[in-house]
Amino acid sequence: MAQHTLNQRPMSRRPISRLCRNGFFLLPLALLVLLGVVLPWLGSPLLYNTSSSSSFPPSLSYWREYSLTQATKFVAKNGSTVIVCTVSYPFLPFLNNWLISVSRQNHQENVLVIAEDYATLYKVNEKWPGHAVLIPPALDSQTAQHFGSKGFFKFTSRRPQHLLDILELGYNVMYNDVDMVWLQDPFQYLEGSHDAYFMDDLTIIKPLNHSHGLPPPNRKGATYICSCMIFLRPTDGAKLLMNKWIEELGSLFWAKPKEGNDQPAFNWALNKTAHEVDVYLLPQTAFPSGGLYFTNETWVKETKGKHAIIHNNYVIGYNEKMKRFRDYGLWLVDDHAVESPLGQLQ
Repeated sequence: MAQHTLNQRPMSRRPISRLCRNGFFLLPLALLVLLGVVLPWLGSPLLYNTSSSSSFPPSLSYWREYSLTQATKFVAKNGSTVIVCTVSYPFLPFLNNWLISVSRQNHQENVLVIAEDYATLYKVNEKWPGHAVLIPPALDSQTAQHFGSKGFFKFTSRRPQHLLDILELGYNVMYNDVDMVWLQDPFQYLEGSHDAYFMDDLTIIKPLNHSHGLPPPNRKGATYICSCMIFLRPTDGAKLLMNKWIEELGSLFWAKPKEGNDQPAFNWALNKTAHEVDVYLLPQTAFPSGGLYFTNETWVKETKGKHAIIHNNYVIGYNEKMKRFRDYGLWLVDDHAVESPLGQLQ
């Protein structure tokens, strides 16, 4: 009996030693798997919810404190560019339409929605956590700010400060109005390393090889550049342009004929900094104004396949813009809401 017991002891050690040897290799493997699951979440705002509530996703009180610094770091995690839009609650359908087109070009993860009211802030972050931030003061969420109104001016006049703040954080920034649709990736047209890129808002057809410099001013000393699509690098020149835009807006606030639109101030800023800022006028074929794209069928056919971003301007009114998009097959929300990060909005 004793001999039998002794003979079994060496066999009983073998499985244990094998387990130890296997465990030596399995432990690092388990750690790698764990890090692979955890690390992608380190940039997520969901990790920084310090509110007393244990709700998931973060509570409404968390999003009230969510800062521009946090938000830009989150959306720019896959690159150095932030794609910005500013939206009030009545225009969420236009935001969704724009997002579908951006998603088709695989740039949706770099989008930051600057909410102008708390209803927008909560709705976007409910559907798409971390992609909306509110910079006080908040506007009334029930009022659609139509072009030319005092509310619209208050809405758009904050734009250069938002852009400047993002530049100061060290990011490239692209601004879009949400009454736009992407047909191609616009980044392929950002040639060179200029401070600022923008599009002409005129309907006059330019030659295909038109100059990319700032167009000469008219007899009143102004140009007609659109403030609806801007790309900026975090350079001294771009920051100078934004500061000058803010300064011009301050002087135009009291000029009643101009108080409904921030674009004249942007054009004055461009002209007054022309010798200090390296600017680039984007090709008209890729970035046509709405006054050209929606009215000149011949030009559209001749330049087919070259359009990158279509702007639904040169028409005023929420319903009018929606109808025009529908008429031209550019209202994507009805049939393609699933392609938006926000999905179907109720």
